[in-house]
Amino acid sequence: MFRVIKNISPIVSKNLLQRCPQKVNAVLMVIQDKRFLSDSANERFALKHEENGRPLYFDAQATTPVDPRVLDAMLPFLVNYHGNPHSRTHAYGWESEAGVENAREQVANLIGADPKEIVFTSGATESNNISVKGVAHFYAPRKKHIVTTQIEHKCVLDSCRALEGEGFKITYLPVGPNGIINLSDLEEALTPETSLVSIMTVNNEIGVMQPIADIGALCKKKKIFFHTDAAQAIGKVPLDVNSMNIDLMSISGHKIYGPKGVGALYIRRRPRVRVEPIQSGGGQERGMRSGTVPTPLVVGLGAACELAKREMAYDHAWMQKLADRFLDKIYSKLTHVIRNGDPKYTYPGCLNLSFAYVEGESLLMALKDVALSSGSACTSASLEPSYVLRAIGTDEDLAHSSIRFGLGRFTTIEEVDYTAEKTIRHVERLREMSPLWEMVQEGVDIKTIQWSQH
Repeated sequence: MFRVIKNISPIVSKNLLQRCPQKVNAVLMVIQDKRFLSDSANERFALKHEENGRPLYFDAQATTPVDPRVLDAMLPFLVNYHGNPHSRTHAYGWESEAGVENAREQVANLIGADPKEIVFTSGATESNNISVKGVAHFYAPRKKHIVTTQIEHKCVLDSCRALEGEGFKITYLPVGPNGIINLSDLEEALTPETSLVSIMTVNNEIGVMQPIADIGALCKKKKIFFHTDAAQAIGKVPLDVNSMNIDLMSISGHKIYGPKGVGALYIRRRPRVRVEPIQSGGGQERGMRSGTVPTPLVVGLGAACELAKREMAYDHAWMQKLADRFLDKIYSKLTHVIRNGDPKYTYPGCLNLSFAYVEGESLLMALKDVALSSGSACTSASLEPSYVLRAIGTDEDLAHSSIRFGLGRFTTIEEVDYTAEKTIRHVERLREMSPLWEMVQEGVDIKTIQWSQH
């Protein structure tokens, strides 16, 4: 059985296409009339990425590569169909507008929404700002209370802090050691003055999934709008805005193998959610987000959403397979390794591990041939331990020893094996250099030691 991928751009490399998992026993790729055949499922996933000595990529929560099929959908709108989608007097504008509206429908179909409820933005950060600040400002001064959690993305937390400076009251809900909120805490925090609850679907650092459907039901019962940052969840886990009672949802293109610089915001129409725009301009996107819609990027987002909807189950199974294999290898060779976040209610492609008695920065430097992260890309410049890990009660030394392994659609089994083996080897080497590890091996309880200060 062959699957033919047609109309692939000539700039897409043979290597990249061969690394694309397909749900068939053989993949036939046609590029510029050249044919490359891979007739073995094992062979498909045994291709190690070697491109000018670049490291393996294990940072899928920071960003993902553009899927070649997404690029293929975008290219015509970068060259031939270059019109402004808001130009209504000629064919160039009509062509671009048709591409934008088709993408709007593709995004809506992924989350069970109406296309009219999709507003295109520059990314999830802008979508989060519009949601939090837009709802807060529109429903003030009658309602000046917002509820969120301590482990939200930095753009949500900073938006809430900005609103605090304007006189709004913000409740930051704690989470348990597993990273999940207590619904009773949420219910107790809600008041008649609460206008919005903003809780992310999948956490970008530890991968835990919040009980979104239960939160949505509670907010609906209390007649409070519910916003979720779904940047790390969209296209990876099933989401339906109606059955989950979600009123606003933030979406990012580059987290689902689409282009950077584009995202979307779902805003419910019935019952209608009103937001105050945060920027002024030509009134595009029904006045909620002024500015010329970037047609090629939007088309790419739509194509990525359509692919994600079609291949979600397969991609999720592949992530689970890779995650299980990686963890089995790590746990079989190393002790004192802690997985941060709930092991059950989590997205398998995000593995946050703390290696006790190892400095995380030293481990990152040792694994220089693997692109990894110690936390969110948005806060990676800070040497402070992750606020997400602190929120779940992780000791500071363990927080400093944490590494996030981000698996993606194009990650191969060989890459997982290579990374696991390198991690094991370097953790063992770094521990041998640690006096604390030597004390632990001798049976000393580190936590009982009273350290003197000089």
